[in-house]
Amino acid sequence: MADKQTMEEKIIQFLAAKAFAVAGASSNRYKYGNKVLRCYQQHGRRVIPVNPRAETIEGLSCVAHVAELPAEVKSLSIITPPKITEQVVEQAIVRGIENIWMQPGAQSPQAVARCEEAGINVIADGSCLLVVLGYHES
Repeated sequence: MADKQTMEEKIIQFLAAKAFAVAGASSNRYKYGNKVLRCYQQHGRRVIPVNPRAETIEGLSCVAHVAELPAEVKSLSIITPPKITEQVVEQAIVRGIENIWMQPGAQSPQAVARCEEAGINVIADGSCLLVVLGYHES
């Protein structure tokens, strides 16, 4: 059995992806679902918003569901209520997502356990992408 990765190693693995997605992306610039999306943009990362009720957010075309993400998306940020997070994780497992970062407040013990069972690199310890990458209001 592999050694437990440190949180830093998990984050490095997450950020090594070529493309990212944000489940719970929001067009409201005050919501974290928007800030996380803009954070990826600020750092020149390819990012796709996942939102079933929007066509575009911050100039990016949305997909309605995780299942519709392009193949190169391997890392998924989740900013949804815990019950929705559980559904998003199930979609991500089917879609073959390799890394999931549950933003503070999105995590649920069930969702974390499902990620671990499926062999997904999961970050759900309260770490915030905005802090790790360095986000600034624009």
